[in-house]
Amino acid sequence: MNPHYHATTWLLDSQLAPYIDALKHHFIQGRYSPHTVDTYFSCIAHFAHWLSQSDIDINRINETVAQQFLDDHLPNCKCAKQVLRSRGDLHASLGHLLVVLRANAIIADLTVGTTPVDDELRDFDDHMNHVHGLAPKTRKHYLCIIRRLLFERFSDHPVVISAINPQDVRTFIACQSKLYSSSNSISALVSALRSYFRFRITRGDLTHHLIGVTSYPANWQLSSLPKTLRNTEVERLLAALSGYDGPSALRTAAIVHCALDLGLRSSEVANLGLDDINWDAATITLRRTKGRREDMMPLPVATGQAIANYLQFERPQTTNRKVFVRIIAPRDQPVGPDLVRKSIRQAYTRAGLPYTRAHLLRHTMASRLLESGSSLKEVADVLRHRSLNTTLTYAKLDSRNLAAVALPWPGGKS
Repeated sequence: MNPHYHATTWLLDSQLAPYIDALKHHFIQGRYSPHTVDTYFSCIAHFAHWLSQSDIDINRINETVAQQFLDDHLPNCKCAKQVLRSRGDLHASLGHLLVVLRANAIIADLTVGTTPVDDELRDFDDHMNHVHGLAPKTRKHYLCIIRRLLFERFSDHPVVISAINPQDVRTFIACQSKLYSSSNSISALVSALRSYFRFRITRGDLTHHLIGVTSYPANWQLSSLPKTLRNTEVERLLAALSGYDGPSALRTAAIVHCALDLGLRSSEVANLGLDDINWDAATITLRRTKGRREDMMPLPVATGQAIANYLQFERPQTTNRKVFVRIIAPRDQPVGPDLVRKSIRQAYTRAGLPYTRAHLLRHTMASRLLESGSSLKEVADVLRHRSLNTTLTYAKLDSRNLAAVALPWPGGKS
């Protein structure tokens, strides 16, 4: 029997039948392969059959209902043997279904919280974004922490900061600290609390006594050496890139060169646009950086050649203006920071290097600048650090200048 027979019948006989064409259009726009589309339709049909059996109306479909299908029905599924039961495929297909149903106004959009705590968090997020210019990832992390603090204390009631006392904060920190395994993680917890309490000061609240009990854990700054690649390892990495001709080989090479030659962060590589490169002037403009600035940098020959090779010989046809784009569905979409990091990890593996962190290439670039005679101020400018203190950690890698100021070892020859 055709493994998709039941799926086709279930879908055509379900409440979702009127939206089959909309789903097809959605998948065509994303340039999904026919096999993937067939799989997703079979998964959606399985879900449609469960909706009918459970007497769930189409207007009630949301993330909770989809999760109920995956968590409750799937492990105990007694549907026809031919039906697809791959949790990964089912999860992905239901995500697409929700997008299409919302685009057609069949189900409600994701609700925005309207409790007093939600309102408070939105105000705090605006403050972090527009006053301090914090990165989205940092803001999201801080909001998760403050949400736990406020919801634990106020639930659905109005937020009254004067009702929080120092012991409440100490207890919260003690409980939350159990979730973290390093002092750096606990420092992020403390930073979130201090940032929020300072925000409340701008609103006229007296929270200095709360800030006073949010002490950072002991953390010896600059106590460790930043890890970098040795020159021989850099050569192995570059040799592995030039000797590889597999899928996305040119894209990976260009990504590695951006991180190694320019010291770009993963998010900066992902955000790089075609209009940001001035080939005539050999410059590259960085927008939406961590420091919320727009920076122009010289484009090294090796980096420019790697990007040009990717654009000419490997980049798929797309209307997207980002430099690095996806080669699998959903196509016409730029790569994200996670894919940039994954590409760099794969490059390490091909070179036989025991590393995983993409940021290692940024450290390596700083070390090579110092070795070539650049000053710490110049390194800070290239890395676009807001504070020179952030760059000081690389001073320990400046062997040439350190040797010049080193005192004789006690008892040794002077």
